[in-house]
Amino acid sequence: MKNKAAQGTGFSSAEDCPAVIQEYLSYLKAVRGVSDRTIEAYGKDLAHFSAYCVNLDLNLEKLDIRELRGFIADQSAEGTAAVSVNRALSSIRGFYRWMIRFGRRQDNPCDTLRNMKSPQNLPSFLWEPEMARFAVLPETAGILWPSRDKALILTMYSAGLRISELVSLSLSRLEPDFGGGRVIGKGNKERFVFFSDEAREALAIYLPERQNRIKADGKQPADRVFVNRNGGAISVPGVRWIITKYAERSGLGKRIHPHSLRHSFATHLVNSGCDVRVVQELLGHASLSTTQRYTHVDIERLKKVYAKAHPHG
Repeated sequence: MKNKAAQGTGFSSAEDCPAVIQEYLSYLKAVRGVSDRTIEAYGKDLAHFSAYCVNLDLNLEKLDIRELRGFIADQSAEGTAAVSVNRALSSIRGFYRWMIRFGRRQDNPCDTLRNMKSPQNLPSFLWEPEMARFAVLPETAGILWPSRDKALILTMYSAGLRISELVSLSLSRLEPDFGGGRVIGKGNKERFVFFSDEAREALAIYLPERQNRIKADGKQPADRVFVNRNGGAISVPGVRWIITKYAERSGLGKRIHPHSLRHSFATHLVNSGCDVRVVQELLGHASLSTTQRYTHVDIERLKKVYAKAHPHG
């Protein structure tokens, strides 16, 4: 039987939440320039938290640390994964920091709270030979749009792009020789990225086909680099679907998704001796600690080599 906090009226989305939460989300979008996808994630977390407060007759704006700990305990009891609880706490911390900044309360009930411990799962990635096999799959698979798909995979991998950065990549921001370009990352921050020789060659083959596809469909040329088969700008779900199709054909036996290409990019740089702060810049990470997890990947690889090679490993 579910506890009281899980019963009663809840909020399914941010639009149903109290005005103060909607005001906070509007601030993030208008003032902080936070992306729509991030705001949507914050909104879901805060909607769930707000529903908890309503169901227990708690005052959201005057919540104290004891009541907040109750929320964490409730989530744990319901079997919510630690990573999901910690993500919700991050959203809640931001909300109360905003309240303090604009004089709505004097203290932050999250100040002394620590995140729940969660298993440190290594990111999904491909080793160099696996990535090489995956990148040429469009040439042999005979599905979808081979030249576009090869250019898409190599561009995403060689520049370490997030999926949102890939779909928003524009022709006007590319270097004339396709050696790199400027992308808009999280927090609306711009950075310069580099493309490998293989990616440049693939783009040079794909882009004329792209132009012909747009003309054939009678559409005005869009500025987006990657388009769908109808000539429109490719979407995030579209990229996921493309990668999934090639993952099914790869025979690598790994769970491959678009972010795996970004993880592979970072892992290969770290394994080649690239300074972790340089990798941080190339990835567009705000925090060095986010980038440092890729050094763990190298340690795991060393462990496997040791266990295989050492006579008593």
